[in-house]
Amino acid sequence: MDPRAGTPAQPSDLIDVDALLGAYYDRRPDLADPAQRVVFGTSGHRGSSLDGAFNEAHIVAITAAIVEYRRGQGTDGPLFIGRDTHGLSEPAWRTALEVLAAAGVEVRVDARDSWTPTPAVSHAILLHNGAATSEGVRASGPGLADGIVVTPSHNPPRDGGFKYNPPHGGPAGSEATSWIANRANELLADGVDRVARVQVDAALAADTTRKHDFLGAYVDDLRHVLDLDAIRSAGVRIGADPLGGASVEYWGAIAERYGLDLTVVNPQVDPRWSFMTLDWDGKIRMDCSSPSAMASLVNAMGADAPYDIATGNDADSDRHGIVTPDAGLMNPNHYLAVAIRYLYSGARPGWPADAAIGKTLVSSSLIDRVAGSLGRRLLEVPVGFKWFVPGLLDGSVGFGGEESAGASFLRTDGTVWTTDKDGIILALLASEILATTGKSPSQHHADLVGEFGASWYARVDAPATLEQKATLGKLSPEQVTATTLAGEDITAKLTAAPGNDAPIGGLKVTTENAWFAARPSGTENVYKIYAESFVSPEHLTQVQAAAKDVVSDALGA
Repeated sequence: MDPRAGTPAQPSDLIDVDALLGAYYDRRPDLADPAQRVVFGTSGHRGSSLDGAFNEAHIVAITAAIVEYRRGQGTDGPLFIGRDTHGLSEPAWRTALEVLAAAGVEVRVDARDSWTPTPAVSHAILLHNGAATSEGVRASGPGLADGIVVTPSHNPPRDGGFKYNPPHGGPAGSEATSWIANRANELLADGVDRVARVQVDAALAADTTRKHDFLGAYVDDLRHVLDLDAIRSAGVRIGADPLGGASVEYWGAIAERYGLDLTVVNPQVDPRWSFMTLDWDGKIRMDCSSPSAMASLVNAMGADAPYDIATGNDADSDRHGIVTPDAGLMNPNHYLAVAIRYLYSGARPGWPADAAIGKTLVSSSLIDRVAGSLGRRLLEVPVGFKWFVPGLLDGSVGFGGEESAGASFLRTDGTVWTTDKDGIILALLASEILATTGKSPSQHHADLVGEFGASWYARVDAPATLEQKATLGKLSPEQVTATTLAGEDITAKLTAAPGNDAPIGGLKVTTENAWFAARPSGTENVYKIYAESFVSPEHLTQVQAAAKDVVSDALGA
């Protein structure tokens, strides 16, 4: 923990925006350096122009590759494109638009020429493709829409990000992202100057470019996924902090449209994020699940708190943070468990009776226990929200959530809302829970602890070579010879997710009262250890230490 974590950013912490933008246009990537090539992670391509990892050449190549990919898939409808408030997002949005217009792609841009949250793009794609109609979302045929969101999510101000959402509205799968990344790198090697472009003014004026009211469509439709009347009637006082992100204008519109007692805590937008408190490592990071990054909002929720519920979102609004006067910032796992118990305990009678509960395998086992008490099927999948897309589309999954404070759920009638994470509806759900039950989400979590016991959860990193990371990603259960973990018998050794048998790219080991999961980092020479104990914090430390031994033995280290 950096000694300045949770304290206001100082001038020395702020980026030079002019230098960032200058590098975007002037620097050419060195393809001999793997870090400067196009690489799609679970949430698109990310990097900084200052490192030669997110420059104009990258965006030209990625966009051109997406044009080829969507044509190859027969996707010939409009492409909805949005951006967040990072300094690199608008120039990358402009570059992409220049390539799309030159290629004759029908593009939908924000009618306000402003920022667009990730869930609003997913919502727009799905509505165009048939959501909220009797026929439902189409999976094939002419006129299908897809989308691009220019965002690095909660990453520091120096970073940029670019992700593709196909016609199902959610994050693209590895088959698509691998093809797009490989093709983009080929275009980079051949020289992106050959890619056709038009000037941005001509692109905006093109017949194929049209304006779309992302904000109006999303805000007006919220009444079909949340009980906003209950929130208004109960007079819940809400403080919504966009953390300088894309939801800043959405929160004011939501308050006005539904008559809520809602205050936009900080409406300021600054590509340097000078108003932020520093994250755990001393960096500016818009992570709404971090007590350090959310310190300003948490400190405002003391004994004389002006709000009954306070919430935060990251820069593209696909994550949520929930703050209550009695507990401060909730652990994301705790809130997911509370949301699931509430939604599946009669709050959504229009949902299918067999709708499953979706969780990533590194999320808390408290969710497992809640699911068991509800008699609902638990769908445990690998890390990545893309795994929830099919179930959310057809209604077989009512709620899908990740340990990193990302989730979405169905409309009240049991049909799809978004297939990407939606931090706005998860934030508003906290107020619905308070309005309809009279208890805050943190008080509901205390009830769950009384029913299922307390748990302690953490993630730590351990060093690993490139070879060890590659081995970890391809382990088989037979390579794990240990029979006990931190004093308990091992009950399962998993290298594939129980919910869909998809490879987890690592290892999960469980006991009766604890578990750990180990996955290689995609950007550093470490592997990540997620662990949880229902015994004690000391037992969690033992589980973490034992996890390193189990993994080292399996890797032959």
